[in-house]
Amino acid sequence: MHIQFYTKKGCHLCDEAEAMMKLVQEDYPLTWSTIDIETDDESHEKYMLMIPVVEKDGEVLLCGSIGYIDLIDLFENE
Repeated sequence: MHIQFYTKKGCHLCDEAEAMMKLVQEDYPLTWSTIDIETDDESHEKYMLMIPVVEKDGEVLLCGSIGYIDLIDLFENE
């Protein structure tokens, strides 16, 4: 599964979410593209109050505090 991960520098929730994604990646085929919302005006306006955001095919799957189980559930529901 390939997702888009919206983040920004200095966001502790984003750092935690990325750490959880790396753990999930050890057991599941998870890949992602990281988008820094501070370098993209459209993403910044859309997600500045929601980050971190996990999106796939234009649909927001997870946002805010993202844990290991939240990410595993993406595979269970696919």
